[in-house]
Amino acid sequence: MVLKSFVEVDIDSHFPLENLPYGIFIIKSSEQQQQLPHPCVAIGEFVFDLSVISSVGLFNGPFLKDSDCFHQSSLNKFVGMGRPAWKEARTTIQKLLSVDEPTLRDNAILREKSLLPMSKVQMLLPTIIGDYTDFFSSMYHARNCGIMFRGPENAINPNWFHLPIAYHGRASSIVVSGTDIIRPRGQSHPAGNSPPYFGPSRKLDFELEMAAVVGPGNELGKPVDVNEAADHIFGLVLMNDWSARDIQAWEYVPLGPFLGKSFGTTISPWIVTLDALEPFSCDAPKQEPQPLPYLAEKNSKNYDISLEVRIKSAGQEQESVLTKSNFKHLYWTITQQVAHHTINGCNLRPGDLLGTGTISGPEPDSLGCLLELTWNGKNSLNLNGLPRTFLEDGDEVVLTGVCKGDGYKVGFGTCSGKILPAQN
Repeated sequence: MVLKSFVEVDIDSHFPLENLPYGIFIIKSSEQQQQLPHPCVAIGEFVFDLSVISSVGLFNGPFLKDSDCFHQSSLNKFVGMGRPAWKEARTTIQKLLSVDEPTLRDNAILREKSLLPMSKVQMLLPTIIGDYTDFFSSMYHARNCGIMFRGPENAINPNWFHLPIAYHGRASSIVVSGTDIIRPRGQSHPAGNSPPYFGPSRKLDFELEMAAVVGPGNELGKPVDVNEAADHIFGLVLMNDWSARDIQAWEYVPLGPFLGKSFGTTISPWIVTLDALEPFSCDAPKQEPQPLPYLAEKNSKNYDISLEVRIKSAGQEQESVLTKSNFKHLYWTITQQVAHHTINGCNLRPGDLLGTGTISGPEPDSLGCLLELTWNGKNSLNLNGLPRTFLEDGDEVVLTGVCKGDGYKVGFGTCSGKILPAQN
């Protein structure tokens, strides 16, 4: 049964009453005045200001009644409160926005204060991200990269099937959707006996990813049980982990990615909660060999989230669809990622981000990056008549993600960024 709100929600909207993703916004203003960011949820084409609702005492349950979590400039305090507080907030917000509830529906002044058109607000990063880890959880992506660089006989290293591989990313260069990305400069492989090339990256790429936002953390030295890990995940965002493939290829031996990745990572502004995604849960792929006990889940699940990447080149009006994939293709689950991340005693904190790694599917049109789509530049793509192997200046890349329910959608909006020329 589709939930009905008094706020008009188009049938194709990503933000019906069943979703209610969380974000942080400020009001767009021509005045040079200091504005405080506010927590909100999305409903249709509006943001619902939770600080207003909190100020008038409408969060009156046991976990939120005396809390100032919705008067913060980030969601860190709220996401750190845990699942009981999240459920209480979701129940309260759904009731307030429902068509049968008069509290807000019949109060014009409160409606005007709390419901703001998205066109009049600017979305910010939803949390203060203290740490960011990027995993490598798609078997299809791992296999394609392995074949490309090591050959089919050694496509996937033996350890990959025993643990979720990851590296520690750079949190300071994570930006919100709509932020321009400057083409990075760096070193890449020398030609013959020449010194290494230095200059703007010539193999700039996108990576179709999603990321889990950590809720309550864990104490240093105390791992999270894999079957309790979902209680430590607030929700998911779309993520484009931009990659300079030429810089990365020259630098990654022996310690892994560095400058080829740390110049920019884009995430969507809306965090879709696991509660909103629960109707779209599905069985995760069968894992062979069976994981070690600390990674063995009683209920191993993914989510059926349809993902798409579009690109619009400079001077062109029409976008080209590059790939269509799905979150359910991931081999290692987000709960296994949390369990593995903490098994050594590493402490996660509210607002931390755990990227999935590139999400590729089994079909040629479901590959999650240009490295795979062009087979490292050997095969050119056709973008509305323009040949393309890697990203060029002026290219705008747009990621979308949506779950398709019966008469409604639960979506993430968009995650976009445009490439600007390198700076000297």
